[in-house]
Amino acid sequence: MRTLICGSLAFDSIMVFQDHFKHHILPDKIHMLNVSFLVPEMRREFGGCAGNIAYNLKLLGSEPVIMATVGDDFGVYADRLDALGISREAIRHMAGSYTAQAFITTDLADNQITAFHPGAMNFAHENDASKTRDIGLGIVSPDGRDGMLNHCRQFHAAEIPFVFDPGQGMPLFSGGELLEMVERADYVTLNDYEAELLQARTGLPLDALAAKVKCLVVTRGEAGAHFYADGRRIDIPVVPARAVVDPTGCGDAFRAGLLYGIAHGWDWETTGQLASVMGSIKIEQRGGQNHKPARAEIAERLQTAFGKTL
Repeated sequence: MRTLICGSLAFDSIMVFQDHFKHHILPDKIHMLNVSFLVPEMRREFGGCAGNIAYNLKLLGSEPVIMATVGDDFGVYADRLDALGISREAIRHMAGSYTAQAFITTDLADNQITAFHPGAMNFAHENDASKTRDIGLGIVSPDGRDGMLNHCRQFHAAEIPFVFDPGQGMPLFSGGELLEMVERADYVTLNDYEAELLQARTGLPLDALAAKVKCLVVTRGEAGAHFYADGRRIDIPVVPARAVVDPTGCGDAFRAGLLYGIAHGWDWETTGQLASVMGSIKIEQRGGQNHKPARAEIAERLQTAFGKTL
């Protein structure tokens, strides 16, 4: 089953300031802030929710198809996707724009200052999720505002089951728009903060929202995850990592496990367990796409943690 992943492709430039921001920002002068931070350490990562989810699905042996809009600087990312064997057939180049990118500066206390440029992501609505061939499952992850709305409607109209994953895009929508996307979706996935925000925006409690879909997932960081399906809550424990290095992209790795389980008709407990394993593997490496387990290793860790077969 080919899975269509609608969302962002982005570059993340991550810099480390070898001091504390508080030593260089005067609280009484914040209204006239003009500071510069020397950042001798810098790395550039491949990212974006769609890119991260597709990367993890490919590790599992699935066939992801990314739907995204990218800019003139996308060449090196395109080469990477080709090398990984991930389809670019639904990626659209928007001439005269940059690929979305985040510039993140972190100090020694792990405080962050981030600037995000959406670039070509603003044109996500020019893609049509119903036009890609041979798609059996989809996900709408954070992207351009109109693109997310359109892709939910397009999946629904084409009767393609899909996951609604609003993520950091949630503040872009009214309560009515969020409720519309939930009602069109087959599955919804959120972190615990997003779950609270969705309830506040829609005015509906979590059990009422869960009743509108086949399964609603709430991830809770180190506390694991809750799957709400068939009128009950299934608790999924976190899988202890060998080393906790970087949580960036852990949610996307988890979603890849979720999509894999749905595509293969697994029960919700096993699906959640695979998702938990994928998040654990990811957190052991920096960046969203630097972990490189073979499928056999993923299978072994699923067997060790839960006694299940991949």
